[in-house]
Amino acid sequence: MRGQTVSYRGDGLELSGVAFGDPEASPVLFFHGGGQSRNAWRGSAQQVGEAGFYGIAFDLRGHGESGWAADGDYHVEAFARDVEVLLTQFTRRVTLVGASRGGQAALIGGARHPARVRLIMLADVAPDMPDDGIEGIRQFFAEGARGYDSLDTAADALSHHLQQPRVADPARLARSMRQDDNGHWHWHWDPATGKHEFLHPPSENEAVLAAAARVTSPLVMVRAELSHLVNDTNTARFKALAPHLDVLTAPGAGHMFTADRNDAFAAQLLAQLACYPEEPVG
Repeated sequence: MRGQTVSYRGDGLELSGVAFGDPEASPVLFFHGGGQSRNAWRGSAQQVGEAGFYGIAFDLRGHGESGWAADGDYHVEAFARDVEVLLTQFTRRVTLVGASRGGQAALIGGARHPARVRLIMLADVAPDMPDDGIEGIRQFFAEGARGYDSLDTAADALSHHLQQPRVADPARLARSMRQDDNGHWHWHWDPATGKHEFLHPPSENEAVLAAAARVTSPLVMVRAELSHLVNDTNTARFKALAPHLDVLTAPGAGHMFTADRNDAFAAQLLAQLACYPEEPVG
């Protein structure tokens, strides 16, 4: 199945994505983590499309082919507003799937519109994530803004800072990067997204906590077994705030486990969708 490039309205900008399946089918929207692109979820979007859904892997604002924020706003609330605007553009209930920053946005935005949401499924997202665990992400953004001498160097940075398996073929990263006139490689995102004030400020956790206490839609969190951000304590806090939360485990995986092959996640997602039949938008 070949993907189709699509564009939808976000909050004051355009969001680009790659879509699979019948546009009239039940929509499943995927949101990647900070510093990634829609390619992180492309495989899962294709699998749900082949299973009879309409799967769309989006580039977040300031990432990939999506618009950059004219006002420079890349707080988690801005990403969540984009999700809210997306929900209004579908006539059927929407399934929201997100990893890391994309998962936070899906939870916060989706919690505000339960009548439009069929299921929220998160990849390693919970409240109270430790700030020291964010340091590698901060370093990744800072290093990425300067650029890399080669795709091999970029692959090393991904593995080192985000604690994920090294990409076997660094040439694959070219689709998520651009090369400047000096030959340096840069990720396809607005450098402003990596400003310190956007990376785990207190307001971010407050928004996640409020959403966890508010959400009523079916909710699943796939916890990475080797995560440095989601642990027993914050998982328990999440469960206390949202007692209907279903927690699954991705064995042997680290926090950014959706960055490459995510067939197992897609299989879990399809199993969950079978548990929650579609209902009309309320």
